[in-house]
Amino acid sequence: MIRPETPATAQSPGGHWRSGTARLILLYGAFFLVWTVLLVALISWQTYHYLERVVDEILEQRIAYLSTLDQDKLPTALATTAAIDLRGVMSFGLFDASGRYVAGNLDKQPPELPVDGGIHALAHGVVRTDGEHTGPSRGVALQLGGGERIVLTRTTHVIDRVGIIIRNGFIWALSLTLIPGVLGGFLLARGSLQRVRRIETAVAPIMRGSLGVRLPISERRDEVDMLASIVNRMLDRLETLLGEVKGVSDSIAHDLRTPLTRLRAQLHRLQRETPADDAHAATIERCIADTDNLLNRFRALLRISELEDLQRRAGFGDVDLDEKLARVHELYSPLAENKRIAFTLELPANLASVHADGGLLFEAISNLVDNAIKFTPDGGRVVLRAIEEKTGPRIDVIDSGPGIPAAEREAVLHRFYRTRTCRNEHECEPAGFGLGLSIVSAIVKLHDYRFEIADADAPPGTRMSLYCRHPA
Repeated sequence: MIRPETPATAQSPGGHWRSGTARLILLYGAFFLVWTVLLVALISWQTYHYLERVVDEILEQRIAYLSTLDQDKLPTALATTAAIDLRGVMSFGLFDASGRYVAGNLDKQPPELPVDGGIHALAHGVVRTDGEHTGPSRGVALQLGGGERIVLTRTTHVIDRVGIIIRNGFIWALSLTLIPGVLGGFLLARGSLQRVRRIETAVAPIMRGSLGVRLPISERRDEVDMLASIVNRMLDRLETLLGEVKGVSDSIAHDLRTPLTRLRAQLHRLQRETPADDAHAATIERCIADTDNLLNRFRALLRISELEDLQRRAGFGDVDLDEKLARVHELYSPLAENKRIAFTLELPANLASVHADGGLLFEAISNLVDNAIKFTPDGGRVVLRAIEEKTGPRIDVIDSGPGIPAAEREAVLHRFYRTRTCRNEHECEPAGFGLGLSIVSAIVKLHDYRFEIADADAPPGTRMSLYCRHPA
C-alpha cells in the first residue's frame, strides 16, 4: 500500500513535555527538588538541635547558679529571674522537702519530669500559677542538700517558630525557583519542537523522492544544526550515487533502444522476404515478439525514470474523473471483448473533480485496467468504478483473476517483480514485465495519493484502489 507522505507526528498540547529538552528539564527539576528538600531537612534538623542545646545550656547555667544559693535567698533569686524574663519563656518553682509549694510561678511539679538534675523534654508543657499553659517545653528538676526541690522549665516555641520560618522560606524559594523553571522549560521545549517540525516539513519531500531538498540550518550552530548538516552531506552523497546509478540505467535503456529498433526492422524485412511455409518463419515471428517485449520494457523503464524525475506540478489542474474513466473504459473494451471479459463502468452521480495531472492520472488508471484484464481469465469480469468519499473520490479496478497474495502486495510495486499466474495447480508462470504497477506507484507518489491492493469484494480476484483528494 502506498500512502501519502505526511508529517509523522501530530503533537498534542502535552507533546511539549515528551521532548528530550523537556524531559531533561523535568529530570533536573526533580533532582533539584529532592536535593532542596534534603538540604532544608538537614538545615532544620541542625537548627533545631542547636537551639535546643542553647535552651539546655540556659537551664543548666540557671539551675547551677540557684543550687549554690542559701535556702533563704532562693525566693529572692527566683523573683529576680522572673523580673529579667521579659518574654515570659521561663517557668520556675521552689518546693520544700515534702513537695509543698514555696515560691515561683509553678505551684505543681510536672509529673513527667524526674528529679535527677538532667534536662528533659516536656511534650505537654506546664501550667503556671496564673493558669497559662506554656506548651512544649524543656525542664530540669534538682533536689538540694536540705531536701528542697527547684524546678525550671523553658518553652521551645521559639524553636518551633524558627522551624516554621525555615519551612515557609523554603516554600517561597521553591515556588519562585520552580515556577519560572517550569515555564522556561516549556518555552525551551516548544522552541525545540518547532525546529523539529521544520525539519519534519523539509523531510517530507525528501521521502517523496526529492533528494535535492536539504534540511534547514539555523545560525545557532548547535547539536541540531550539526545533525542537520550531517544529514545534508549524506543526502548530497546519496543524490550523487543514485544519480550515477540512474544515469547508467537510463543510458543503457536509451542506448539499447536504437539497435533493438534496427534489429526489429531487419527482422520485419526478413519476415516479408521469407515464405509463410518456410521452416524459419515461426522462428522469425518469435524473435520479433521477443524484440517487442524488450522494447516495451525499456520504454517502461524510461517512463518510470521520467516520472520519478518529475518534481514540479505545472501540469496539475482540476480533472473531470467522469471523462477520464469513460475514456479508459472505451479504450479497453475491445481488449476485454477479445477475451470474453465482462468489463463494466460504474460511476456515481455528480462525481467530484480532483486536482491532478490529467494525462498521468489517465495513464495510472489505464495501467490498472490493463493489468486487471491481463490477469483475468477468459470469461471473467472486470469492474471500473468510482466511489465518492469524504477526502475525495476512490477509483476501484476489480477483477476476477487469481488474486495477489497478501505477502506480495508491496513487492508488486517494485520494478521487475512479477506474480505467477496459474492455469492449474501444476502450471504457473510469471506474467507481464513487472513494470506496470511501478508506473502507477510513481504517479501516485507524485500526486500524494494513496494506493491500496486488497481482495475483491467477492473473491477470487483483486481490488486495486486509488484514493484521490479533492482540490485544495
